[in-house]
Order: sequence, then C-alpha cells, then structure tokens
Amino acid sequence: MTSSIKLQLVIFVAASFIFQATLGEVICEELPTNVCSFSISSSGKRCILENQENKHGNVEYECRTSEVVVERMAEHIETDACVNACGVDRTSVGISSDSLLEPQLTAKLCSAACYQNCPNIVDLYFNLAAGEGVFLPDLCEKQRTHPRRAMLELLSSGAAAGGPTSDHFEHEVAAAPAPSSY
Repeated sequence: MTSSIKLQLVIFVAASFIFQATLGEVICEELPTNVCSFSISSSGKRCILENQENKHGNVEYECRTSEVVVERMAEHIETDACVNACGVDRTSVGISSDSLLEPQLTAKLCSAACYQNCPNIVDLYFNLAAGEGVFLPDLCEKQRTHPRRAMLELLSSGAAAGGPTSDHFEHEVAAAPAPSSY
C-alpha cells in the first residue's frame, strides 16, 4: 500500500513539473509584438513595445520589460476583447498618458464594457491618470455626464502642461485605490 502512495506522489510531482513547464513564464522579450502591449510578465512588470531603426534604416519593433510593476497581477496577456472594449492600440510604443487626451479613448475606457471587465487596462490608465493629478473614477463620471467638460478639466489639471504639484497629487489620488475586480 505504501508503494502505491509513493508512486502516486511521484506521478503527481512529475505531472506538476510538466504542467508548469507547459504553461511557462511570460517573458516580455519572448512575446510576439502583436500581444506585447498591455501584457504583464511573470515578475509583475509591464511589457512595452519599443521601436528602433535597424542597420538597413527600417524600423523594427520589439517587446521589452518596463520598470513599471503591477501590484496585483502577473503573467497576463490582455485579451483582444478588452483591447477592443477599451479602445486601446496594441501597436502603441511605450507607455504614455497622452492618450487620455483623446476623447474617443476616454469614452471607451470609461464604458462599462471596459471599466468593469478589463482590470489590467483600467489599472494602467488609473495610474497614468494619477501621475497627471487626475482621479480616473472622477474623470469617468464627468465623461458620462459632460464629456466636453471632462476633456477641458483634464487639460487644465496639468496633464498637458507640467503635471500637478505633490500636494495636489496626494489630495487627489490618495483618496481611493485603483479599481480592483481582479
């Protein structure tokens, strides 16, 4: 009987290693460029698409690991459904808050289809907005009620000119954590 238990334990351990090897790790540098943007590595760092000119003068894209750490997620490749629902572009190079100034992106980002179902993208833009002194839930509320006013307030928040002061940043952002439907 004990040899049967030992055999089952050996089979379980071997199957665990095979299963883990099959799944593998998400390593940004090994991802195809068409799924790089909005992915998170096994170490919890965001993957970013970068471009560079090769020796023939052509632009080549490659996936790299950024220094931006995601606290509650790892090993995540964003779904096409969320990319579409949130209106983001997988061919975006780098990570920038500039896209928050595009009314079409903000409208899609704040839509229920994105905001309630795509926590990775919402978390990214929550943090990008916070870096500009903007609280994303407030921006989304304004987007739903007064879309033009939301854009004007975003522009006047410092997003387009130098960013917020540290006092303004603490007051606006520390009020609530990022949405967590993970």
